[in-house]
Amino acid sequence: MNDNISTPILDRINSPHDLRQLPESKLEPLAEELRSFLLHSVSQSGGHFAASLGAVELTIALHYLFDTPRDRLIWDVGHQAYIHKILTGRRDRLHTIRKKDGLAPFPRREESEYDAFGVGHSSTSISASLGMAIAAALKGEKRKTVAIIGDGGMTAGLAFEALNHAGDLHSDTLVILNDNNMSISPNVGALSNRFARIISGKLYTTVRKGSKKVLSNIPNALELAKRAEEHVKGLIVPGTLFEEFGFNYIGPIDGHDLPALLATLRNIRELDGPQLLHVITQKGKGYAPAEADPVKYHGVTPFDPDKGIVAPDKATVAPDKATKPTYSKVFGDWICDMAAQDDRLVAITPAMREGSGLVRFEQEYPKRYFDVAIAEQHSVAVAAGMACDGLKPVVAIYSTFLQRAYDQMIHDVVIQNLPVLFAIDRAGLVGDDGPTHNGCYDLSFMRCLPNMVIMAPADENECRQMLYTGFQLDQPSAIRYPRGTGPGVEIQKKMTVLPLGKAEIRRRGRKIAILAFGTMLVPALDAGDELDATVVNMRFVKPIDEEMILELSAGHELLVTVEENVVQGGAGSAVNETLAAHGVIQRVINYGLPDRLIAHGSRQDMLDEARLNREGILAFIQRYSVKTGKEKKIQRA
Repeated sequence: MNDNISTPILDRINSPHDLRQLPESKLEPLAEELRSFLLHSVSQSGGHFAASLGAVELTIALHYLFDTPRDRLIWDVGHQAYIHKILTGRRDRLHTIRKKDGLAPFPRREESEYDAFGVGHSSTSISASLGMAIAAALKGEKRKTVAIIGDGGMTAGLAFEALNHAGDLHSDTLVILNDNNMSISPNVGALSNRFARIISGKLYTTVRKGSKKVLSNIPNALELAKRAEEHVKGLIVPGTLFEEFGFNYIGPIDGHDLPALLATLRNIRELDGPQLLHVITQKGKGYAPAEADPVKYHGVTPFDPDKGIVAPDKATVAPDKATKPTYSKVFGDWICDMAAQDDRLVAITPAMREGSGLVRFEQEYPKRYFDVAIAEQHSVAVAAGMACDGLKPVVAIYSTFLQRAYDQMIHDVVIQNLPVLFAIDRAGLVGDDGPTHNGCYDLSFMRCLPNMVIMAPADENECRQMLYTGFQLDQPSAIRYPRGTGPGVEIQKKMTVLPLGKAEIRRRGRKIAILAFGTMLVPALDAGDELDATVVNMRFVKPIDEEMILELSAGHELLVTVEENVVQGGAGSAVNETLAAHGVIQRVINYGLPDRLIAHGSRQDMLDEARLNREGILAFIQRYSVKTGKEKKIQRA
């Protein structure tokens, strides 16, 4: 693509104020320029793509009609917010998105006054916009709040909790359901657009309110009229559910028809009470390959716009890259192999089929595969129900999303001691999605749970064997592994149960012992070579290998724990507690993620910033090893 793409209208827009100076006749050409610019930028830098292509007209209409940033736009997740970033003064930095020191991957309050609410996980927009509407009412401020939620985000229970509350309060909140899960159906055309304009217009609203007053004095008449209205709407639109929540449902309308969007939003802007506008959009709109395969183009690495995303030529791939599977693929292969051996195995994921490596499993075992949509709490609770009746559920979930299901993990799985296996992907630092997607806390919040077995593999083969080990247990277990590839260890096809709670010494040295958990084994071994230190692959976080810890303490002057988790309450704390429980006074230092957020960048960028590498481990140990003397105490990073 030519680097000098022509965007004469977009070039004049540095803020929504500039956008609002344009005549409406310029908005549709602007939409085409925005798509061209987005394709040009993201194809070079990578990033979330298809969802933003589908939200071009909607974003233009919202900033054109609402007085942002005074009026609040709250984007759900933020995959669809790239056009929002472009129109709010960040066009020239879009190529830096998700990169170290570049634009954040999602809306972020610190980045722009137009980012009303920071996001990363889905389904929070309605709750946040309701909170802002309540704040405006209490402060006597006249402003609007708009939540833009994707149809996937509407599958989470949190969204329905917020709808229920907003409808009950009768707050001035507008929810826009950006429905891109289907092609534009026949009823979303002239008839439906006309109907949406009518029911959002002043005449309809006035008659509706007046009729309520009159009919309220006639026994049963008001209820009869309401049912008739719902029936008429139900013939044309699927909005009865939202009406039951107390929202005035409008739509569905074509989200790519700018005149229809503008006319409807102008009407809605003047209405009181909770409103829900149902907009049908096409994910990937305007770029044929993304329209044909929106999943592939959801999040992209750099690609040639003329060719689209093509599979790399195996002959051109570096040998080390070609032979190293990702941990997600290791899991995906294991679960298919395990399912062939045990028909009790079922797989559950909260909308993370591709990311978790379950595509092959769904194809081979469709009746044993359950994608519960963006409903993390439900994914764990339904697994508990399955386990109660003899199945062996495997919950494939990202570390950051498991946080949402913590209550279910405790109450439904752990307290009942059910054999649910948690395959926790994206543990530790994940890279370009930043702090909202980092899996920094799972060791800390799981380690305190009774009955739970927690494992952290140091390589690909160990990951496979740990998954098998966890599946054999008759109690809850978790295997946490990182995003991307491992060190390249050969994977053994045969599956073997590992001795429960047993570590292994990988290097014998003197004076210093480094206790490495999971991904930190490789840099720990490198540091151990430099220091002539003993290096241990701890393998299990719970139960911890107490015998090994006591043996190491007796033969070394300093113990160092290293983990890709926050230090507070993490795996190192388990070592400290073991020594304390046995009355052993020993110098121990704990190294892990610092007590601050690590900004987005590549995974390696983040590891380097956190100093979770050979150099960081060496510097940390050398900093404390000079303080030996006869003093023995526990110290923390």
